[in-house]
Amino acid sequence: MFELSQDHEDFRRVVRDFAEKEVAPNIAKWDAAAYFPTDLVPKMGDLGLFGLVVPEEYGGAGDSGDFTSLCVAIEELGRVDQSIGITLSAGVGLGINPILTYGTDEQKQRFLPDLVSGRALAGFGLTEPEAGSDAGATRTRAVRDGEEWVVNGAKAFITNSGTDITSVVTVTARTGSNEDGSAQISAIMVPAGTPGFVVEPAYHKLGWHVSDTHGLTFEDCRVPADHLLGQEGEGFKQFLKTLDDGRIAISALAVGCAQACLELATDYAKTRTAFGRPIGVNQGVSFQLADLAVMVEGARLLTYKAAWLKDELHAGKRSVKEVKQAAAIAKLYSTEAAVTATRIATQVFGGNGFMEEYPVARFYRDAKILEIGEGTSEVQRMLIARGLGLPA
Repeated sequence: MFELSQDHEDFRRVVRDFAEKEVAPNIAKWDAAAYFPTDLVPKMGDLGLFGLVVPEEYGGAGDSGDFTSLCVAIEELGRVDQSIGITLSAGVGLGINPILTYGTDEQKQRFLPDLVSGRALAGFGLTEPEAGSDAGATRTRAVRDGEEWVVNGAKAFITNSGTDITSVVTVTARTGSNEDGSAQISAIMVPAGTPGFVVEPAYHKLGWHVSDTHGLTFEDCRVPADHLLGQEGEGFKQFLKTLDDGRIAISALAVGCAQACLELATDYAKTRTAFGRPIGVNQGVSFQLADLAVMVEGARLLTYKAAWLKDELHAGKRSVKEVKQAAAIAKLYSTEAAVTATRIATQVFGGNGFMEEYPVARFYRDAKILEIGEGTSEVQRMLIARGLGLPA
């Protein structure tokens, strides 16, 4: 059966110490200014966070790391701030993982060492203005012209795509048609600074103010033919597998959010007095916190079961189907629990919960996107139903 090892718990303490020392003192001002702390990324790299699932030959942890460790790190960063947590989650799951999984040795040698060290970040361009959950409706096109691909189109809501250290964005694009008439979709790596690759101004978002998020435009953007990632026409399958892993990582981020809300609201309920006694004495408060504790425990168990299954799959002991179902279940429950957790915590804080000086306000803003990114709650329910053998 799965469980966190002592090594995982020791690693948790290391990441928590880092988050509380490097992130917590600064996050309020970063959030207020919508400032992406570029200098923090190499520090995360020095801690080994970007290399937890990467072989030693590319600067990663090799056999001493695993996907469960990555989830521990994401949870602990997310417990202090969700934007920093998603920077790691997207940096590995959407930036590093596609190159690691589908890249040639030359592609890996070119991009992975800098990405693992935190000297660079990478993005993954899937979502488009007219293609969200229906990712197969991709309109971006890439046409082969001799030894180059010419890319035209647009992407939306792309994380880590416009920082000063972004080195490459992998984008999905139509490269032809299949025999049944459906779009043939491929994945192509577009290095930052390529002529015709335009990073649009950063979004003005409800939450995740510290996370780097941009729309991207490609106008006759030419990249070498050898920047194709994996086989031509395999992009659809590639990003579906990428999303399976990403859903577990988002679940870990949601656990961090819910855990923070539980801690903050419980402490507040013990010290805030009304009518001459702590508000935590009242069942209206204490029962809500009890429910929150149950949600946190359930979300954590589902998340780490999915992470464990992912590591077991890597070892050849589990099936893709098992991981896919566990990822969807964990993502659905954990993200909806996180949204509920922020509502409960804000309610416990009362008027103070509506003030930006209290972290619960930031968590409240940040949580909603968890139910949307990496597949909406509706998509997760559809996937779970299919996993049950239902024709959803």
